[in-house]
Amino acid sequence: MKTVCAKDMCAGCMACINMCKKSAITIVDDYKTYNAVIDEVKCVNCGLCEKICPNVKCVEQVNPIFWKEGWALNPEIRSNASSGGIASSIIYSFIKDGGYVASCMLNKGEFVFVLTSSTQIAERFTGSKYVKSNPKTIYRDIERKLKDGKKVLFIGLPCQVAALRNFSSNQENLYTVDLICHGSPSPELLKMYLKEKSVDIEELEGLNFREKTSFGLRSTEKDIGFSRIVDMYTYAFLKSIDYTENCYYCRYASQSRVSDISLGDSWGSELSEEEKKKGISLVLCQTKKGEELLKKSNLELFDADITRAIQLNHQLEFPSKIPSSRPFFFENLEKGFDFTMKKILPKEHLKNEIKTILSKIGIRR
Repeated sequence: MKTVCAKDMCAGCMACINMCKKSAITIVDDYKTYNAVIDEVKCVNCGLCEKICPNVKCVEQVNPIFWKEGWALNPEIRSNASSGGIASSIIYSFIKDGGYVASCMLNKGEFVFVLTSSTQIAERFTGSKYVKSNPKTIYRDIERKLKDGKKVLFIGLPCQVAALRNFSSNQENLYTVDLICHGSPSPELLKMYLKEKSVDIEELEGLNFREKTSFGLRSTEKDIGFSRIVDMYTYAFLKSIDYTENCYYCRYASQSRVSDISLGDSWGSELSEEEKKKGISLVLCQTKKGEELLKKSNLELFDADITRAIQLNHQLEFPSKIPSSRPFFFENLEKGFDFTMKKILPKEHLKNEIKTILSKIGIRR
């Protein structure tokens, strides 16, 4: 099997698929790993896929100019966000200035990237997504807009930002924001878990992975979980059990960043408890473009404690570590997601079941 980058190290950025003019590359997802596999019959050995792969060609990373924490001044934007709403505020300001924004949302059962100049569509970008997304043709779409002289803002994971920077030859009007990332699991695992709960993801218009500090899958359309109950899918994510292999070796998990701005949660903030409940974002600004984005957005920003920020966001120093339970998880996955997690986290699974029963009969809210 011939692959674009080292076997099992594919991040799933899909840039190689966007670049290949012979349609010679497909992504093979076996739950545990991603691989960008090359059809050697179709391949003409042009080498373009390797030139834009963020694992083969490393993108320059720079240290932040400054570290901030804060939130969107618009209370509705802040309330709807997983954290402080800074990403959404930047998006709306960018669109208001006539720009286009590319980011991820749920559409017809897939978390896909969409390029838009509509704030109504951009509203669907809001919220954390603890699953791998599919960029589809987003790199080509962005490149066309940039060639037309349009300003484009891309918000994605560091590996996706790196892929776009390798892909694009017109970066003067390109603005980038990366989301500080722990790692991400295959979307097939999410589908498996939801199927066990009798939920078809294609029937969902929206899916929330967390509400501020309350982690767990939620949907207004289907009964998936209850408030303040951490489901087994979310436990697997939070315990770093189910990420694809490459995530544990991510070269972009460091203080030096690939984008104009990096955003995450300001865990350990020393601001008031009231503000923490409303959501506080961590902001790392690397470039003049990043400063421009922040100044034009309606934000409340404070100096962040860099030491605390790093201590509570380990991925600013190193990638997530492979837990000892990961081999067991994938070896037993055919028996069911919930079954396997019950074996790995029996106490948490039992607590989950008890809380769910109490919620269903109305004793626990």
